[in-house]
This record gives sequence, structure tokens and C-alpha cells, in this order.
Amino acid sequence: MFQFISGSLRRRSSFIIKGLRGNPSKNLCSSSICDADTIFALSSGHGRCGVAVVRVSGPASGLALSRLAGRAHSRTVPRTAHLCNLVDPRSQELLDRGLVLWFPGPRSFTGEDSVEFHIHGGPAVISGVLQALGGLPGVRPAEAGEFTRRAFHAGKLGLTEVEGLGDLIHAETEAQRRQALRQMAGDLGQLYHEWSQRLIRCLAHIEAYIDFSEDELIEDGVLNQVDISVSQLQKEVERHLQDGRRGERLRSGVQVVIAGKTNAGKSSLLNILCQRPVAIVSPVAGTTRDVVETHLDISGFPVLLSDTAGLRDSLDSVEREGVRRARERVEQADLTLAVLDATHLPTTHRGVPDFLSSHLRTLLPGEEDPEAAARRCLLVLNKSDLLTEEQAAEVQSALARARGLPPACLMSCQTGHGLDGFMEALLRQVKALCGDPLSGSPSLTQARHRAHLQQCVQSLGQYHHYRDLDLALAAEGVRLALTSLGRITGKVGAEEILDVIFRDFCIGK
Repeated sequence: MFQFISGSLRRRSSFIIKGLRGNPSKNLCSSSICDADTIFALSSGHGRCGVAVVRVSGPASGLALSRLAGRAHSRTVPRTAHLCNLVDPRSQELLDRGLVLWFPGPRSFTGEDSVEFHIHGGPAVISGVLQALGGLPGVRPAEAGEFTRRAFHAGKLGLTEVEGLGDLIHAETEAQRRQALRQMAGDLGQLYHEWSQRLIRCLAHIEAYIDFSEDELIEDGVLNQVDISVSQLQKEVERHLQDGRRGERLRSGVQVVIAGKTNAGKSSLLNILCQRPVAIVSPVAGTTRDVVETHLDISGFPVLLSDTAGLRDSLDSVEREGVRRARERVEQADLTLAVLDATHLPTTHRGVPDFLSSHLRTLLPGEEDPEAAARRCLLVLNKSDLLTEEQAAEVQSALARARGLPPACLMSCQTGHGLDGFMEALLRQVKALCGDPLSGSPSLTQARHRAHLQQCVQSLGQYHHYRDLDLALAAEGVRLALTSLGRITGKVGAEEILDVIFRDFCIGK
């Protein structure tokens, strides 16, 4: 595209690319990381187990291998398990007989020399090995997430991959595991990297036009191509942001709230879903005064289920506070299970849809869009066992003909009738809220990703705003957008968020 590029442009482009695409180990490496001690930790978790893994990383890893296992790392086959006696370097007392594996850098998890001791998982054995390592010069216990932090600084993992690893460690359901593995594999980071490369090209073209357009050394149409590329990228980022928070919801759990009037069977539904007596069930109306929470795994999807106080007017100050909290939870919920007493439905099936619509307007007062209400609500018509077969059939017929209502299930918490249908409907709603973590473009998983991407979109808008007014300011918009993407992947300004990311990592990872 360029007929000629001078040395000044090469220097300028080199600065842009190196500053935003450089090696994290060079850009972000603090003195504490570059001049790191050798660290060690139990990496397999605490408690009695058959096998425990103690990981060591750093320049003194070879010393640890020779002093405890009596093996010179130069004569140890890398990444091969060797059966050895492990002894205390000070007392020469036998600590255990186990396996050692030597990982010379940079072909290790951290990029440093590393060694793993696979020992028996008794507390006394683990304690003995950890104390022996702690007595070696230049060797200290690792802090939470320090192994992964070193892997990041060595360029072994990008920041989104580090976050995926953290999510994998904390994953409790199958869907969370799938999403975390996909992010740890680099799918999300690769998407942002590809966007960054496109912005780098756009920025280089703009800078070239600024420097050399007057000398007629730039082909016609360069800025038009930049306009097209920036517009396309802005649309892609906006579509990426319009994901309904599926990835974030899957990572943290779907907020499901059981709400309704008093004595409709909300606590009974909670107990059925949890398969244990979590909440007190009583025929006395208003038994539940506060929010009762529990975590569930519904076919691999994480759910935070909340039972709330019955919605009614009350003179009791405690119950009024419970009702206030219930309404607050409904406003925050991803999905509301609106529980009604089926015996309170109109006797004529024609009046059922209007009755339910009126009830939903009371329960979801801030939701004007019926379709939006349908996506975040599931009607549960409880106590079907108190209806005659004819009444139940009329209700089912009315629900089948109704339009504009959320999915509805006629069931009985007392007998279990209709429970299977309710669970299927609940799973469909939860799946729709979370999406399939393995299909389509990778989803956003962190609130900080969303914030930086929103800033990226705003900066690209700055380019369009100043495009015909001041090209230098327009270029600054592209540069700011590139910086925002770099903050997600860790290429720019990662130090300020590292402590937050690694705070929840376990010791030994």
C-alpha cells in the first residue's frame, strides 16, 4: 500500500507495535519477579490423600532436587518421573520414598527451572518435606497464585488465560468447567489479539498518512480503508458486548429468586429443588421473613437460588423489611420463579391469562416489555393437587391458549405432580440465560473485560468524530482503543490489576 516508508515512520510504527504488542516479561516484569527467590508450595490441596504434589520453581530448584533427592539435575531426564528416597538435608533422615520430576526452564509452567515432588499425602510427610525445603538457602514458601503470576510474566500465559485458569480452579459445575477451559485455551485472548492487530494496522496507516500525504507518497484511499476497518471492528465489539451477560452469569451463577404471595408454597419449592429441608414450611402465612439462599447445580449450570418473604401488606416492621428485601431481590434477579396458589385462579379459564398478567405486573413492576418479562420469569402454579381433574384441565387449556405470558407450570409441591415438567422448563430458562459455552464466539466472563471494551467502543467513536476535523485526534482515539484491548490481555498496564486477579488463587498455583 505504501510507495515509500521513511526511517522516521519505521521508528514511529516500531514504537507503536512494541509498546502495545511487546513481550509481557519485558514490559511488566517488576524487580520482585525478575530477581525472584525460589518458591515452593503444596499444589495438590490440603487434607489426607494418597498422593500429594509439592512444586518448586526458581533458580534454586536444581539445589532442592539434589539436596532432597540426591540427584543432580544435569543427570536427570527432564519431564520423566524418577523414584527416589527423599531425605532431610540437615538431619539426613528419610522423609519419604516418592517420585521427582525435573522441568528445566523455559519449558516449564513458570518458564523457570522447576521440580515436583510426588509424595505420600499424609500430613506428617507433607510437613516434613515442606520444612526441609524451607531450610534451603534462597527458598521460601510461595504466595497465593505466585506460580501463575510467574507464568504470566514469563509470557507463558496471557491475562485472559490466567483468569480462565482461576475460573477452572473454582469451577463447580460442568458448564463452568467448559467455559473456563475454553478461555484458558486462549480463545478469548486470541479474539482480542486479532482485534488489536487490526487496530495496529489502522494506526500505522493513519500515522503514515499524517507524515507523508503532503509528499504524495501514500496511495489514494488509505483513510477510506481505515474508515471501513474501524467501523467493522466497532460493530464487532458492540456485538460482543451484547451477549446478555451470558459468560459473566455462567461464571458467577444464575440469580434465581422464588417470589410470590404468602403461603403459595415458595419454601416448599425451595426444599424440593434442594432435596433437603432448607427452609421452614408452615401453614402459617408469613413464616419466611428473610432471604434464604442456597447454591444449586442444575444439569451442569450454576444457580444461586433465593427464597423470599411472601409479598403482602403488613403492620409488622420485621415482615415489612422482609418484603422490601424480597422486592429488591426480584429486581436484581436473572430469573424469577413466580409462585401462585392454583386454587386462587379464576373459575373460568378465560379469566386466567388476565389474572396472571395482572399478578406479573404487581410482581415485576419495573418490567414494561412483556417479552422481556417472559425471558426472566417462570410461572409456577402450585397446589394442583387441590384442583379437580376438570379444573386442572381447564387451567392447562387456558395456559396453552394464552399469549404474551411467561412459561407456566401447573404442579404440586405436596405430591410432586408436574415436577418433571417444571424442571425441564427451568433448565430451558437457565440454558437460555447462560448459553452454550462451547459454541459460537467466546463470551465475556469478567466485568473488567466489559468495562475496557466499552471504553474501546467509545474511543473508536472518537476516531469517527474527529476524522474530518483533526486527524491527529482521530488517531489518538484508535490508540486509546488499542490500549483498552491491551489492558484486557495484559499487554498494557496489567500490574494494577494483578493483585486483584491473583487474590482468589490458591497457594501452590
